[in-house]
Amino acid sequence: MDAQTGLAIATSPNDIAAIPNLVGDINEFVKNLENGGNEARHKLLLKARDLVQALETPRETMIKHTWAQPGAAAGLITGVDTGLWVLMARDGDKPQKVAEGRESWNIPCRLLRHLAAMGYLAETGPGEYKLTNFTKSMSLPVISGGYIALLGGIGRSSIEFHKFLRKTNWRNPIDATKTSMHLAYGTDLPNAFEYLRSIGYGPHTNNHMGGYRQGRLPWMHESIYPVAKQLFPGADSKPDAPLVVDIAGGLGHDIAEFQKMYPDHPGRLILQDLPVVIADVKDLDSNIERIGYDFHTEQPIKGARAYFMHSIMHDWPDDVCKRILSRIAEAMKPGYSKLLIFDCVIPRTGAYWENTAGDMLMMTQLSALERTQDNWYDLIEGNGLGLKIVKIWRCSDTDVENLIECELA
Repeated sequence: MDAQTGLAIATSPNDIAAIPNLVGDINEFVKNLENGGNEARHKLLLKARDLVQALETPRETMIKHTWAQPGAAAGLITGVDTGLWVLMARDGDKPQKVAEGRESWNIPCRLLRHLAAMGYLAETGPGEYKLTNFTKSMSLPVISGGYIALLGGIGRSSIEFHKFLRKTNWRNPIDATKTSMHLAYGTDLPNAFEYLRSIGYGPHTNNHMGGYRQGRLPWMHESIYPVAKQLFPGADSKPDAPLVVDIAGGLGHDIAEFQKMYPDHPGRLILQDLPVVIADVKDLDSNIERIGYDFHTEQPIKGARAYFMHSIMHDWPDDVCKRILSRIAEAMKPGYSKLLIFDCVIPRTGAYWENTAGDMLMMTQLSALERTQDNWYDLIEGNGLGLKIVKIWRCSDTDVENLIECELA
């Protein structure tokens, strides 16, 4: 391709011929939006994305990636860090005037101007803005936490991933002790979680763990995993018998949802995580036990009906996952205990973008991965741990996680 041809391509719409058909598809999808639920919304969203990409020129896409999105991230993160989004939300759903040096608005106004240009704020006059639903949501810690932790805390790991690959001869990363995060931030701490805690971003990380799962059905919903049919029958009904052990359950979002959905459950509900995480747990039902526990060590709760992990295995490469699984298998009671893993299962083709985005996050931050079904069978059944997959309980195509039910072979 010569320079002139290349420049002509770079400054022309990506696929102008596709526009009429895309608009037609969008008009058809709009008809199903009201009654089609999340699946119809998802299809329309993807078509709208295709339309934008077809209309954009490659030059515009390049400027969006290298100028606009990093600038928007700077504004959004600063708004979280200064408490601006909380203050604006408290002032109500009205236009708000911004002035340099205004008390409690300690943020360069130019950042807000760019966020309005990007559609994240509504500009209502010179130096005057109104929150959109998105920026209203940025006042919620479960939404804003990821901006501080993932972008502000370890975001350089993905931007500099090519440098890491250069040093490792472009090999797929599988060593949890050598990651792009270690290189980008010059740290020798064991992993990104330890690094985030060391810079004071542990609470933001915990909030994000609760935030990214919002809007999804919990694992124990009857449309995903029929607890009343699969877990309760045969469970030890004695009050001191452990029913569900939520391993590395963070602030307890999953176990709290279980308690709320099945208040008459038999036995005990137990939340486990590192002591520093357990110390941050608030507003959790007092009937749910809390135990400081490192899943690399011996599991203290033996013979539970179910050991549960939500989005834990994807944080680690296979060798570490094998050690984690071995600790659980040692504690399981043959013919009784189940291991329930709520995690991503990537299809062979047609992967959902949130799944592939999660895979990029795991690869660039932790040298880990989101797994395909084949990966899961290799990990659980191919490592001599005595575990077998009973069933993969699948959600819809637009759900990120599926429930993998395992037992001792």
